[in-house]
Amino acid sequence: MKDFRSDTFTQPTEAMRKAMYAAETGDDVYGEDPTAQKLQRMAEEITGKEESLIVSSGCMGNLIPHMIKGGRGKEVICAPESHIVRHEIGAVVSLSGTLPVLARSDNGIMTREDIEKNIHGYAYDMSETAMIETENTTSGLIYPMENLRGIKEVSEKHGLWVHMDGARIFNASVETGISVKDYAETADDITFCLSKGLGCPAFSVLSSTREFIREAKRCRKILGGGMRQIGILAAAGIYALENNIARLKDDHEHREAISRALEESGWADVRISSTNMIFFTSRYPIASIIEAFRRKGVLFLEDAGMGRIVTSLNVTDEDTDETVRIIKEMDETEFSR
Repeated sequence: MKDFRSDTFTQPTEAMRKAMYAAETGDDVYGEDPTAQKLQRMAEEITGKEESLIVSSGCMGNLIPHMIKGGRGKEVICAPESHIVRHEIGAVVSLSGTLPVLARSDNGIMTREDIEKNIHGYAYDMSETAMIETENTTSGLIYPMENLRGIKEVSEKHGLWVHMDGARIFNASVETGISVKDYAETADDITFCLSKGLGCPAFSVLSSTREFIREAKRCRKILGGGMRQIGILAAAGIYALENNIARLKDDHEHREAISRALEESGWADVRISSTNMIFFTSRYPIASIIEAFRRKGVLFLEDAGMGRIVTSLNVTDEDTDETVRIIKEMDETEFSR
């Protein structure tokens, strides 16, 4: 099967597994795991932030900043399409108590004007604007640096904290040539995933100021995220940061080839095609299209009423060529079964 459901389905390579096997470990709760410490220092170098913390997932990496800078009676301005709204089962509200305020956006990308019109001053009967959340990439789309810098200027003007959900920030960096450090400068904290395009079995990393990370460790503990000999998994992260960033370009090229075939198919209307993600609609039911492709050995998902295809390191050149061939030869009557 050619699996395009998500880049979270990637498997550790043999070289990554060897790095994990050889990892030196210690008790990370006591700060004594040398491999975890090395991964965190690498994250600091990459993001340009003072300190970093390994967290179990991107969801935890998104939740902790809201616990620290948001909370009851506080608001975070974000896009309606943001991951914290759509795919984290309300944790930002139920666990941090922070109220999401949904700003106007263009497929998840906000402007400084979208932000500013949702900021309000003190009122005894209104929650307080405390945070802004950006997501880069968002549904595969890259946040324009102009937008990010404008949003940061607005945040500084109003004294607001900016959290960047950078789950796929390396995809944005590889595609644009803009460094992760430059992107991170537009936010007060940033989290990035190791378990998506970089191909690791687990973990995200949260980076910010030393004071912020000191409090983040406490929040991680509250959420049950104190971990012990995590060097085995941290070694996968180190391997990925050293070996799997540049190759993300391959995923983007595979996405482009499949997207082009869909656009030429006559039955797919490609709505988003960027970095390693494709979203498309059709006059046929998406569920029927998914099933037709599954019968031919190609897996993808439905998301918000659209077909979603995600390329990753598990997708080879041969997989891409075969998928393009299947798209071109697909009999549309297959969608009516």
